[in-house]
Amino acid sequence: MALTATIYNFDIDLADSDRGVYETLALRVAQHPSESDDYLMTRVLAYAMEYVDGIEFSAGGLSNPDEPAITVRDLTGTLRAWVEVGTPDADRLHRASKASPRVAVYVHREPSQFLARLAGERIHRAEAIEIYTVDMALINALVARLQRRMNFSLSISDRELFLALGAENLTGAVTRRPL
Repeated sequence: MALTATIYNFDIDLADSDRGVYETLALRVAQHPSESDDYLMTRVLAYAMEYVDGIEFSAGGLSNPDEPAITVRDLTGTLRAWVEVGTPDADRLHRASKASPRVAVYVHREPSQFLARLAGERIHRAEAIEIYTVDMALINALVARLQRRMNFSLSISDRELFLALGAENLTGAVTRRPL
């Protein structure tokens, strides 16, 4: 018997002063059975930090390895951004960089081994790939509070995340790392 995805609903009041984005997001997110909770929460935060018209969770990632976790397409359907979550290999980043004008990776674990593994690899436009590490303490705090329906406010200023989850306030940084 195959395991089925778990559905989570996230209602997020987003205030991203870095990009001038102020939206209310109602996300229905499927968690694949092999997807960890920290990966799920990083994927949700990455969606919010990347939010623009045309953004969507892909059918890819774990269930379709040829697609990224998140895509941004323009009105014609042209791929504008390829957003990965986790630690993709050099070949995947090479393909992504050829397929999309912008590639971003949100790492949900300690990035040293990931970056060391990519060093010296042949990756198309490697210098343009954006690698972000999300504060692991913030991810762990969100995982500890994970529920099937969550409602929180997320403010972003200078790549610092401020989350108001009920009466609790959580903070954490998102750091850009060079490839």
